[in-house]
Amino acid sequence: MGDVEWRRIAGLRVVVSWPQSGYAPPPKTRTSLRARLVGVLGTLLIMGGLFTIGFVLLSQVHAPEPSSAAAGTVGARTYGPWLHRSAPVSVDIPAIGVSSKLLHLGVQGNGDIQVPSIYTQAGDAAWYKYSPTPGQIGASVIEGHLDSFQGPAVFFRLGALHIGDRVNVTLADGVTAVFRVTGVRQYDKSHFPAETIYGATNFAALRLITCGGTFDYATGHYLSSTVVFASLVSSHRAV
Repeated sequence: MGDVEWRRIAGLRVVVSWPQSGYAPPPKTRTSLRARLVGVLGTLLIMGGLFTIGFVLLSQVHAPEPSSAAAGTVGARTYGPWLHRSAPVSVDIPAIGVSSKLLHLGVQGNGDIQVPSIYTQAGDAAWYKYSPTPGQIGASVIEGHLDSFQGPAVFFRLGALHIGDRVNVTLADGVTAVFRVTGVRQYDKSHFPAETIYGATNFAALRLITCGGTFDYATGHYLSSTVVFASLVSSHRAV
């Protein structure tokens, strides 16, 4: 290799070189058909993998987050309509295309509120059964997942709600409770205002809760929660 000058292109050493005489080296031994096929297949696999990764990255859809204009209020009312106790059956939120039956869930062994199974019930919202039923005096709580391993879940677009949007909750007695959104806010889970969310109120309030903010890949959890505050404005029976 004494008379061969190795050149670099873009900082990389050139693998194929020519002697200083300028003549091209003799032809290489002919590669077998099998070896060439293996090389082609390897290249295709690499390209396919890169394409898949690129497609996944480009097709990711991020959930909408509450705007500052939608912060509104948590609903500091001292009066308003109310309904007798009746378990909720379903929830509909026309502004974001949500229509879901309602599961009835309690608490886990560690005292945390239960959530629907992310594997089999990510498309269903759940009423916290130890909160008032929607329309009763107090804060009724409905929760749902933001996303799952399959993609967006039932409350994926919760953060897109605005003040004045309606939330309709159908009850077991045939009455539909109609709530008006008064505020949409996002809270760090490390500073979650539990008393504001779950505490007693003197009017018929509704809280819709899901995850939000940044996803922490180390823990597998979102760092924030999106909370929608709403209050009862009317009710009607299904025709």
